[in-house]
Amino acid sequence: LEDPRKYRQAVEIARQAGCQIYVAPPRITKPGESWILQQVLASEADGYLIRNYDQLQFFAGQSCIGDFSLNVANPLTAAYFQQFGLTRLTASYDLNSTQLEALLQTAPPEWFEITIHQHMPMFHMEHCVFCAFLSEGTDYRNCGRPCEEHQVTLRDRIGTEHILQADVGCRNTLFNGLAQTGAEYMQRLIKLGASHFRIEFVNETDAEVRRTVQYYQRLLQGEITGAQLWRELKLHHQLGVTRGTLG
Repeated sequence: LEDPRKYRQAVEIARQAGCQIYVAPPRITKPGESWILQQVLASEADGYLIRNYDQLQFFAGQSCIGDFSLNVANPLTAAYFQQFGLTRLTASYDLNSTQLEALLQTAPPEWFEITIHQHMPMFHMEHCVFCAFLSEGTDYRNCGRPCEEHQVTLRDRIGTEHILQADVGCRNTLFNGLAQTGAEYMQRLIKLGASHFRIEFVNETDAEVRRTVQYYQRLLQGEITGAQLWRELKLHHQLGVTRGTLG
């Protein structure tokens, strides 16, 4: 869901299913792009994922969750953002498991949402690969929006194909082609009071989404271990020399 024009339809589907839905503006907001935020707000979702200070101001008064990009890595930062009335704060991706446990012990654990499964965003860029290589145009006015029809991946030296996506502002984000998980740490985090966990998908099929969610449900019910989960789903549990984002 990177296109705010489709958010209203997504909200309608969620309401029909009796579900609560929060939607996300683009990761980056530049001057003159408030029209994009207005599209997001017009969806009338139950809440919004706040990714930067401009969005913090624009969505003031709405039910909001602070995203990882606010870089909440310690109790001082958490307390600062709490004054804006955010429902929850996404713990910074810079934290390893020991540091995350320390954060839950030094600030109210109910403040936090922990991304436990994701394709790590590797970098964002202004340059649009879709426009440059799949179009004879120069920008969104004449490129024909190939990003809406084609999938692009970038293959690294070991053969992993990393996922490229364009947002509504034509900026590109490269996501790690292998999803990674902190499943092995979930029980420890729950014992420390964590109760909100996020699973993020990028280009998974319906079947893959259902299977992944079912495995995490089994993990929460104690039917499988975190190690069994990442082995069965063939997830990445190592980033650099650490055990994933939560290593």
